[in-house]
Parts: sequence; structure tokens; C-alpha cells
Amino acid sequence: MPSEKSARVAAKKTQRNRPIRTATRTYVKRAQDAIADGEPEAAESVKRAIRALDKAAVKGVIHPNNAARRKSRLMARVNRGEGG
Repeated sequence: MPSEKSARVAAKKTQRNRPIRTATRTYVKRAQDAIADGEPEAAESVKRAIRALDKAAVKGVIHPNNAARRKSRLMARVNRGEGG
């Protein structure tokens, strides 16, 4: 059972990180959908997703390796021109 203080700290951290994590997931999903649909602005949505991933990593919301892995997979998809 966590102490009251650690529970408070975890709650504050969760409250601060959740909107960043949610926004990042949204940007990545939009980029994946744009690639899958073959939209001409897919490259722009990938840029936005990469920026969101980098910001989340810098702020400590996600691990830097997690951001790098997701960026790599996104770039591989856009370069192949496929979705899924």
C-alpha cells in the first residue's frame, strides 16, 4: 500500500501527463490513418506526430526509446506508403 504522500504525487503526475499522452496518441493515429488512406498531407501529419512524440519524451511522459521506436515505425510506414 503506498503512503498518502506517494499516492498524492502519483495522482498529480497522472493528471499532468494524461493530456500529453492522449494528444500524442491522437497525432500518431491521425498520421497512421493519413498514410493508410494515401492522403497527400500524410507527411505533414507525420511531422506533427513526431513533434508530439519528441515533446512527450522531453517532458518525461514517455521513455525516449519509446518515442524513437514509434517515430521509426511511423517513418518506415510513410516511406513504404502503406497503412495498417
